[in-house]
Amino acid sequence: MESALLVGAVTLALVFAWTNGFHDTSNAVATSLATGALTPRVALGLAAVLNGIGSLLSIGLAVLVGRRLVDVPVHQPGLGLVLAALLAAIGWNLLTWYGGMPSSSSHALIGGLAGAGLAAGVRVDWAVLGTRVLLPMVASPVAGFVLAWLLTAGLLVAFRTARHAAAVRGFRLAQTVSASAMAIGHGLQDGQKTMGVIVLALAAAGAGSADAEVPMWVRLSSALALALGTASGGWRITRTLARRVAPIDPVTGFAAETVAAGVLYVTAGVLSAPVSSTHAVTAAVLGAGSTRGARRIRWRTVRLVLATWVATPVATALAGGVLYLLLRPLTG
Repeated sequence: MESALLVGAVTLALVFAWTNGFHDTSNAVATSLATGALTPRVALGLAAVLNGIGSLLSIGLAVLVGRRLVDVPVHQPGLGLVLAALLAAIGWNLLTWYGGMPSSSSHALIGGLAGAGLAAGVRVDWAVLGTRVLLPMVASPVAGFVLAWLLTAGLLVAFRTARHAAAVRGFRLAQTVSASAMAIGHGLQDGQKTMGVIVLALAAAGAGSADAEVPMWVRLSSALALALGTASGGWRITRTLARRVAPIDPVTGFAAETVAAGVLYVTAGVLSAPVSSTHAVTAAVLGAGSTRGARRIRWRTVRLVLATWVATPVATALAGGVLYLLLRPLTG
């Protein structure tokens, strides 16, 4: 039974990575598609490959998720906890994708882990959760908004005398670079969280230690699942981010992608803080778009997006706890 639960947990973790890529395709390609800088086929292929590469560049976040958030019990109860968290996160990803809402797969997973951990009666490290998850969760979109506004305003001043057609062509070309940077940053952030959950499952089953290095097969399979999900293309959320938040042109698109990528690199590579790539790019689009005037922001959509952000960790924590209790007769 324990072997079957372990196989199920690893399989669900890879399914989560696939839904993560599918759900968050918009993070890398929405602004480039909105401005015509990339075609859908090229954008998806580029994002898929670079998401996979980004996943392999670091393991700092995988270590945080796998070791420090929740003390997962050994054997079947621990595997039940991981299964419940993954089911909650996958369900939320599918629900928000269907509604076209750009929500955080990362916070869905962390919320599911915390809720299942509380239901299981194990220690949840609230200090780590507060300083390494909740604080960056609030700070990263604020930084994305402010920095994108500043960069866009600076670019508009710097290129105010440039010929419009030439500037548009130049920034569309530049978006190929900024979209690539965003895709790598998304992989750098989100691929590692799947790795951390698989490490948790292996440790619970006695097939490894949470303190051990992340096995190469875990890193490669997580990166591949994320890349395949990205290649599948979750167009519902892409349309929301590209058309229903704020008007996007090549200047604002380049600025939003550049700033969002920078936020992801710093938080993943320097701080090892699991922030949301969705929050970063959505806030950056808002910041860049608001330089053209607050009236051009679609505030009704923004309010729905913000409500979804707040609901994500709460809903998945509740779902993770309930699912753990439902699975307990099977997992002991």
